[in-house]
Amino acid sequence: MLSTKEKSKIIEKVRLKESDTGSPEVQAALLTDQIKRLTEHLKEHRKDNHSRRGLLQMVSKRKIVLDYLKREDLSRYETLSKKLGLRAK
Repeated sequence: MLSTKEKSKIIEKVRLKESDTGSPEVQAALLTDQIKRLTEHLKEHRKDNHSRRGLLQMVSKRKIVLDYLKREDLSRYETLSKKLGLRAK
């Protein structure tokens, strides 16, 4: 889980305006950080299948959010992909 301080740091990097907490950019950034953390956990605990299922759900959710953003505003999608270090298709 992310602490409140870590979460607010991530939100500050990608938010669109001062009170932005739910835009697709913020959602994707938070999911990306959680995915990175869980990936590290699974490198050490290879047989943790419950966490692996959660990871797959998060990856799927992030894909849905990114597909929405790509469909609605391609320039915002490309900017976010560069910020998060994701491969753009």
